[in-house]
Amino acid sequence: MDKDLIVIAGGAGYIGSCCARMLHGQGRRVAVLDDLSSGHARAVEGLPFERVDLLDVPALDRAFASCPGVSEVMLFAGRISVPESVRDPEAYYLNNLVGAHNLIKAMLDHGAERIVFSSSAAVYGVPDRVPIPEDAALRPISPYGRTKKQLEEALDDLAAAGRLRYASLRYFNASGAEPDGLHGEDHRPETHLIPLAVAAGLGRRPPLKVFGDDYDTPDGSCVRDYVHVRDLARAHLMALERLRKGQGKGDVFNLGCGMGASVLEVLRAVSRALGTDVPFEIAPRRPGDPPRLVASAAKIRRETGWEPAFDLDGIVETAVAWHRNHPDGYGPEEVAP
Repeated sequence: MDKDLIVIAGGAGYIGSCCARMLHGQGRRVAVLDDLSSGHARAVEGLPFERVDLLDVPALDRAFASCPGVSEVMLFAGRISVPESVRDPEAYYLNNLVGAHNLIKAMLDHGAERIVFSSSAAVYGVPDRVPIPEDAALRPISPYGRTKKQLEEALDDLAAAGRLRYASLRYFNASGAEPDGLHGEDHRPETHLIPLAVAAGLGRRPPLKVFGDDYDTPDGSCVRDYVHVRDLARAHLMALERLRKGQGKGDVFNLGCGMGASVLEVLRAVSRALGTDVPFEIAPRRPGDPPRLVASAAKIRRETGWEPAFDLDGIVETAVAWHRNHPDGYGPEEVAP
């Protein structure tokens, strides 16, 4: 068994819990930290878990002190909704920047020097070209995207000063559920397209709102690059292994399939998987939504050998299976002790 300990902050969330379970399954030692503001303790049942708010500095220090042998950190914690960030930017700067800096300080104070950061394609804003390479201009158009960009810059400065080594993974659209049907996407409130479309198709919510049909895209709806949660988790493990081998002191990788699908194309894929049409209606554009975000994933493919295993139909099929069998997600919200 691997002797080094990996602290996974935000590890009870959608992507973090998938990484935690995958690492544990490989015999790695993990410790999950999460405040359960959006994560679910049931997603990491059987794993070492401590409820910690990254804004509570003493509690965070105690959590690291109780994790002997910590050598690496994965940072998933933070708020993730672009529209919410436009309405409430203060919460995003507080959680996504102040909380993250608290975590990094605790990590360094306790001897860990490698970190994998959950960044976002939102750092690009409206790109000049698509697919988007990692060296494209960073012009985020939402507070959410700006918090991700600023933390990437902080990590780069710390790496240049010799304090740590990092990999920043710029997600495109995380989606899908575990193929075994035991774990899936459960945000409250849900803001992601595929689970919302599944719920509408199953009659569990009103018709889906398609925000804008007049973008400069083939069918007028926004185009995004959808990547399965397990493919994302595998990329995290590969990035971590690069850091362990001393390959690079500061890497940035896009995580996407390199193919875009419009909102209306996704609705058709969900309709095929459900065997019934997804009801929808056209609504005005939302602030902060670029027309097209599609990754160039050539760099991570070249440098790690990563390849996505799921296409859009495979992603949707796993999501439909999870939501059919888990109408209430992980069940009632965990309450504070």
